[in-house]
Amino acid sequence: MIMNNNPLSITADINYDLRLYVAGKTLKSLSAITNLKRICETHLAEVSILNIIDLVDTPQLAAEDQIFALPTLVRRMPTPIKKIIGDLSNEARVLESLGLQVRSGDNYEKEPFNRSRI
Repeated sequence: MIMNNNPLSITADINYDLRLYVAGKTLKSLSAITNLKRICETHLAEVSILNIIDLVDTPQLAAEDQIFALPTLVRRMPTPIKKIIGDLSNEARVLESLGLQVRSGDNYEKEPFNRSRI
């Protein structure tokens, strides 16, 4: 993955649409970007779209996903929309919020998102 101010896209088979909203190069923003990149590279090789949106450059985009705190990760697809606020350092919670099952120990296995649990 290459980091710049433009949205970052990854192609794959599963329809995940993730947006990470950050505010400039603050410590929390940089931590969230680093943590999300690690999570995606390790557990979400099938992410379809990953956009990193810097609201310092494009503040008008905050209204679209009703962003009130930063950094915020928004999972737009699969539905329903989910939001995770913070630096994404708790990997197990991030994976669970994204609809991935956490198995024993540090092993994470991807399972299809089960809409009936929500």
